[in-house]
Amino acid sequence: MLYNLCRVTAALLFKLAFRWQVTGRENIPKTGGVIVAANHVSLLDPPVLGAALPRKVRFMAKEELFRNAAFGYIITRLGAFPVRRGAPDRTAIRTALNLLEKGELLGMFPEGTRSKTGRLGEAEPGLALLAHRSGVPVVPAAIKGTNELFGSKFLPQVIVRFGKPLAPPSGRLDKETMDSYGRKVMAEIAALLTEKQ
Repeated sequence: MLYNLCRVTAALLFKLAFRWQVTGRENIPKTGGVIVAANHVSLLDPPVLGAALPRKVRFMAKEELFRNAAFGYIITRLGAFPVRRGAPDRTAIRTALNLLEKGELLGMFPEGTRSKTGRLGEAEPGLALLAHRSGVPVVPAAIKGTNELFGSKFLPQVIVRFGKPLAPPSGRLDKETMDSYGRKVMAEIAALLTEKQ
């Protein structure tokens, strides 16, 4: 109930204030576990992405966000769960795999942190690991304009684009495979970012 209320409210706000545009929703599988992997340039990216998705999304969120009791309670109610950055977090990985096994949609920002420049970084290995272990597809997503919302540009447009699902990596999962899969996903996100409207 709370999630749907927040989603509808956010979508209405984005449409009215930021000329919000969403394309490629048909690329999100209607059922089953799915990972949505998006670029990350603003604190507004999670609500923008969540409002754009046709299904409820569960986000991995940095554990620092849960240290404020009130904010931590709210984002937990909205489906977020903490992940410790800088080192493998087995608890977060188990949580994510359990959610995917139950057929839920997992939202990830594979770069692991916000880009200060807007340029895409490299994907952390966790994306390939989760896709490989769960066997679920990864849907690349591009978010444009959220990094300009508080800048000098007046009412910038916010755009979300979803690409075609990518099959998870197969075979033995070594560093080379994880790096290669990460580059593949980021290349798809880059293509979505430069796509003509």
